[in-house]
Amino acid sequence: MEKEDIKSLKAKLFTLLEKEALSKGKFVLSSGKESNYYLDGRVITLTPEGAYLVAAIILEMIKDKGADAVGGPTLGADPVCGALAALSHMKNTPVKSFIVRKAAKEHGKQRLIEGPQLKAGNKVVLIDDVATTGKSLIEAKQALDDMGIKADTAIVIVDRCEGAADNLAKAGLKLESIFKIKDFGL
Repeated sequence: MEKEDIKSLKAKLFTLLEKEALSKGKFVLSSGKESNYYLDGRVITLTPEGAYLVAAIILEMIKDKGADAVGGPTLGADPVCGALAALSHMKNTPVKSFIVRKAAKEHGKQRLIEGPQLKAGNKVVLIDDVATTGKSLIEAKQALDDMGIKADTAIVIVDRCEGAADNLAKAGLKLESIFKIKDFGL
């Protein structure tokens, strides 16, 4: 994909996020922090256009990373994983995806990581919709580390710039984002 195409996709995604996903008011985030705004990525990633835009941009971002799979913590990564896998198939550049549960299922195969079986030595890229402190991405990385699966990059739609990059770096992950919250004037 040419750079101009990515620029156009990002502009469309930005407009969607700003119009549909960004709310101002008083909110408590999953990290426990209070915020005067909330950016709900799922409002966008669960729409046809938003799912396509996010998947197309991330597919471009990961093309030279040599990843065996892409996935992340439920619930932020769930719609992105599905869209990314479908779009990668359509573009004849198939990428497997996976979801990391908060806790292993107590029934069935009792998996913590859902999707095509990953093996020790596989290299993966972690994804999520929004990063504040990076806690859910760090927990997902730990689950992968425990299986011998390598993750050194995390990609999010929006970095709130509230410590995630530093926290992830300490855990051995480089944070990349499509946007930073300052892009929205916050």
